[in-house]
Amino acid sequence: MSSALLPKPQMRRLLARRMKFHLFGAFFVSIGCAALYKFGIAEPRKRAYAEFYKNYDAMKDFEAMKAAGVFECAPPK
Repeated sequence: MSSALLPKPQMRRLLARRMKFHLFGAFFVSIGCAALYKFGIAEPRKRAYAEFYKNYDAMKDFEAMKAAGVFECAPPK
């Protein structure tokens, strides 16, 4: 009597059906993570580098390090 009330378990194509669900889920999660990385880390980092190098003077920085005695090959004057 009780076995007639329970539905039969699906035995065919169970792995394929579950795999399809998990593949689509993994695809969308990976796309979401890539978008979060791009807009949360990569783009702000690019903007920060561009802002830094917009008015960066390498010779001025070199002269400051040379005056501080950082380099052995360029003695301070």
